[in-house]
Amino acid sequence: MVNYDELYYKSRFYWVWRTFILWIGAALGFLFIAYISVGLSVDSWETAFVAAAVVGILNTLLWPVLSRILLPFMVLTVGVGSLLVNGALIWLASEFVGGVTIEGAALVLTPIAMSAISTLLMGLLTIDDDAAWYRSIGKTVKKADEEDVKDTPGVVFMEIDGLGKDILLEAVERGDMPTLKRWIEDGSHKVSGWETDLSSQTGASQAGILHGNNEDIVAFRWVEKENDNKFMVSTGLSDAPIVEERISDGNGLLSGNGASRANLFSGDAKDVIFTFSRMKDVGKFYNKAWEYVFSNSSNFSRIVSLVFWDAFLDYNSQLIHRLRNIKPRISRGLFYPFIRAGANVFLREITTLAIIGDILKGKTDVNYVTYLGYDEIAHHSGIRDEDAFHALRSIDKQFHRVEMASYLAYRDYKLVVHSDHGQTNGATFKQRYGYTLEEMVKGLLPDARIFADMSPSTGDHFSVAFTAPVDRVKGLIDDAGETKYLQRYKKEESDEVEPNVMVLASGNMGLVYLTEHRNRLTYEEINYLYPDLIPGLSKHEGIGFILVESNEHGPLIIGNGGTYYLENDTVDGANPLANYGPNAARHLKRTNNFKYTPDILAISLYDPEKNEVAAFEELVGSHGGLGGEQSFPFILHPSEWNIPDGLIGAESVYQAFKSEIVKLNKEGS
Repeated sequence: MVNYDELYYKSRFYWVWRTFILWIGAALGFLFIAYISVGLSVDSWETAFVAAAVVGILNTLLWPVLSRILLPFMVLTVGVGSLLVNGALIWLASEFVGGVTIEGAALVLTPIAMSAISTLLMGLLTIDDDAAWYRSIGKTVKKADEEDVKDTPGVVFMEIDGLGKDILLEAVERGDMPTLKRWIEDGSHKVSGWETDLSSQTGASQAGILHGNNEDIVAFRWVEKENDNKFMVSTGLSDAPIVEERISDGNGLLSGNGASRANLFSGDAKDVIFTFSRMKDVGKFYNKAWEYVFSNSSNFSRIVSLVFWDAFLDYNSQLIHRLRNIKPRISRGLFYPFIRAGANVFLREITTLAIIGDILKGKTDVNYVTYLGYDEIAHHSGIRDEDAFHALRSIDKQFHRVEMASYLAYRDYKLVVHSDHGQTNGATFKQRYGYTLEEMVKGLLPDARIFADMSPSTGDHFSVAFTAPVDRVKGLIDDAGETKYLQRYKKEESDEVEPNVMVLASGNMGLVYLTEHRNRLTYEEINYLYPDLIPGLSKHEGIGFILVESNEHGPLIIGNGGTYYLENDTVDGANPLANYGPNAARHLKRTNNFKYTPDILAISLYDPEKNEVAAFEELVGSHGGLGGEQSFPFILHPSEWNIPDGLIGAESVYQAFKSEIVKLNKEGS
């Protein structure tokens, strides 16, 4: 339990100390930008300190007014507007202080440098961040209207994308997540595990958790034969709204009076920020909760400086992994560190401030936020890499701040931390065998015209949404923004022709669609039309098993040494599901009945001794299929909640969460 009386007294002292450090940092920021000559000139260090003091005074006097008036501008420019307003205040200060001139790029770079150096100094001098935060946020809380706050407790669901239960417990034991460790040891919270559906990825899991329905979401990406072979990505800006329309019945987890922050689906909330199924609705982008993001003039500058620092950490990580020859290892590229920083820092900081605003206002009953950093980093560095545990330490700090806000609020709040799936490590299929699943299928069907998307589904909805037009869908977005597939292969001396085979990847799940045929082909039809395909896939050592539908026997699980007949739960030869858990057959039966299940669904090998899979995407840590920790996320919930350990399927998590919300509302009434 946080001692807020002690924190209150400490905050009075630390406010003075923090103000002094901010002043020094601002002055050094002036001198640094002046030194690199990008549009700022300062005639002496004394002038820099005077100018920094004047900027601080102007921010104190003018920022509260300007931030309210210009809030829509700051929001719609995704924060860049706040940097411009900061630059304008610095320019105004230069009009009062002789020896200072500023123009051009310096108007944006100077506030970033001021904030970066101040943040560095406070970290080096171990300034009590809680006390400083408490004082700044406490001023806002006093303005809340206590009479308008509801008596019923609110709920905040905080999802850590991609964190398996075992990794959570390791992080807690290591001391990387002190907030969650304290909750567990104090007895306020308990940890329960649950098991994902076959498609262990955010699209299926959040659909189930937020809407209670993930029917027909077979994988991260799929093909809809009945819709003219439409290519769908569950996290696509154009496809996510379509998926939500299909799965929503208006009674989502956030229906009524909920708020969605940085999620894939809305849960039927009307109050949304960075909710990807609603991203195309520009009117939904602006929200009053943004007031807390821009409540302080240095907030956004600090976030930008942390983004650059996180990108530097990834460059450093890449170097360390190469020098130490850490394997498995993938090439991350020059620009990836900034994608990582967007997920790990930018969205993390902004959504925490928004959630804090929701709590302090006390107007929304249920809030749901996703923290993406661990998932993004574990994909590229590994699920137990120090990079990944560092991300968890940063996420734990967000939970601490949300907790502090809940104690300051007039309304009681129940805090829940959970994950949507885990990840499993392993060298990729291509690293092991020298070719991709696409190339393997091409070898088995030499005359086929193949379209493939094996691109890494990293960061789930963050990186896909912001990079899809260029990278993820390989130019498959038309002028209207509608996702479709366009064939990439041409006959040598003819016009373009459509592909007749589509090969897709979702972690260690591979999907093969034979698109010349409108319906899903049966085992017998595939063997007749493509006699090499099923034997070639099922007997490959890198593939654990394939799922096909038989006219005679129903759904079949075919492995290298045996066949599992799902219809009557019998096995001929070695059980191909032996290493995939006791519920593997149950998951496969359900997926087999989905509309968009491929002609052939393949799951890679799973080595239980090494706890490794062979992802069909180029990712160190992967998820989307079966095998290992990817299927076993967690729920850390209030101890008085009835959340059984071992729930199976995301829809059952929705039902458990919804039941507890209903109980809270009844108790309050």
